[in-house]
Amino acid sequence: MTRVPQRESAHRIVVLALDGVYPFELGIANRVFGSADGRYELLTCTVDGRPVRTDADFEIAVDHGPEALRTAGTVVIPPFDLALATGELSDPVADALAMIRPGTRLVSICTGAFVLAAAGLLDGRPATTHWVLAEHFRRLFPRVRLDPGVLFIDDGDVLTSAGAASGVDVCLHVIRTDHGSAVANHVARLCVVPPWREGGQAQYIEHPVPEPTAVTTAATRQWALDHLHLPLTLTDLAGHAQMSLRTFARRFRGEVGESPGRWLTQQRLSRARQLLETSDLSVDQIAGHVGFTTATSLRQHLHAAIGVAPLAYRRTFHATRGGEPVGRSAEGCGDAVMR
Repeated sequence: MTRVPQRESAHRIVVLALDGVYPFELGIANRVFGSADGRYELLTCTVDGRPVRTDADFEIAVDHGPEALRTAGTVVIPPFDLALATGELSDPVADALAMIRPGTRLVSICTGAFVLAAAGLLDGRPATTHWVLAEHFRRLFPRVRLDPGVLFIDDGDVLTSAGAASGVDVCLHVIRTDHGSAVANHVARLCVVPPWREGGQAQYIEHPVPEPTAVTTAATRQWALDHLHLPLTLTDLAGHAQMSLRTFARRFRGEVGESPGRWLTQQRLSRARQLLETSDLSVDQIAGHVGFTTATSLRQHLHAAIGVAPLAYRRTFHATRGGEPVGRSAEGCGDAVMR
């Protein structure tokens, strides 16, 4: 896929590759942010500018040393070999982190949170990491308010995420925060990944994959998305799936990781945000289009989810200027703004 050249105003993201880095997760930031039509500039560095070994059978050479961290608007720390995830920083890593300017947005993936925590940057703050590492993390960093049951946590200038695919989720969330859902959805399509998995959605912990021959709720979920304007109930969904209420609820949670009601609310909010960004419909009209009974209900749900009212969200992200979102960050979506 040919990438669009970066824009003059591109936000610089520096990825810090540490010893034992996981190759897949190392590439997430470049793949996701690099698909945002030139809105981001990506640099990858190591603590000394030399090649770094991965947890696989090869090394990775980079073009930049730690001095690149001084120029970053956002720093991404991918995960690395668990055996190296201790409660202390080596001198080279500590020296590299010291080059990051105050106020720079920090994003960690999986064991990357161990680096932020060891630097004292997560003390007293909410954070997450891979659920398998939760107890180990708590023992090392008791001052961190760890929540191992979510995909990612946005605490303003520091964002932490769980393992592997949640790194994609948090990068898309950053794009959505910076540029709105339309841009994030476009990037998700290019990367062939779901455009939105709520940060509070549970990590998929030991959820069995349904057998190919098993009856699933996939068709009913699509039907619900096509009929969001209707006052859908659990009875309606179970009836469409031709299952009992109990069977449907159990199977739905097993496949999606949350209840039908919570999932439905998230889909309605996602659609409402898209309409706020891309249409001139009134808040009352949007509420009706997405299945909230009143505009008040939409306001309450949107405020609970991201801390802003519909009109404030529209002022931030409404698509103008040739169809591009003009906003940078929505209040309450974390203070992760373009710097």
